[in-house]
Amino acid sequence: MLIYLLIACDRLDEKQEKKLKQNLSELLAALTAYVDANEANDVTLINECDSDDCEQWQLGISQPVKKNIHLNFPVNLFNSLARKYDIDCEVGYIEDDTREPVSYFGKQEGAGEAFLIAEYLGL
Repeated sequence: MLIYLLIACDRLDEKQEKKLKQNLSELLAALTAYVDANEANDVTLINECDSDDCEQWQLGISQPVKKNIHLNFPVNLFNSLARKYDIDCEVGYIEDDTREPVSYFGKQEGAGEAFLIAEYLGL
């Protein structure tokens, strides 16, 4: 199953958008480091932040998973980013090049739990 985790960039107030834009380079660096470290696992970077409007941004990763244990590292990464940068995250699966969200976690939603996310994904 191909899953994705994104930083929630939509429905932000003005203060949240400003903070996200200020932290974009650091967030991108953290995601790039994770992708580089997991290149053998076919982890790819999702970086669609060309617009001036945060609402249209897509920033995160995608990776194949076969077992729920494979979710531990990416969920932990996004939990740490959520704590550090006061963001929320979206997780879901990709089917026929379409992203289908299954759960949200982070600053507002609370920490993500890999076991529960695996259940939502049907792993």
